[in-house]
Amino acid sequence: MLTLDLESFMFELKDGALKHIGPSNKTATVKCYDVEEVEVREFGDERAKLVFDDEDGNEVQVALFPDEARAVARGIDDLDEESDIFE
Repeated sequence: MLTLDLESFMFELKDGALKHIGPSNKTATVKCYDVEEVEVREFGDERAKLVFDDEDGNEVQVALFPDEARAVARGIDDLDEESDIFE
């Protein structure tokens, strides 16, 4: 399941094309549940890309710089040691 929360976005549909109109200071939140497949790969020369696919075929990609990727890996390792969810 994928949820997408677009805060006060306005779009224009013209001649089959979707275009964002209005100020560019908007935010969005994406959540992906029931992930069935995870892939980690290089992205460009400096980043790691995490790709998450759910059971409905939705995909979320996240590109991280090395420090961010290491923080994610440490967080998972810490959770593995401190939590029962991995048992």
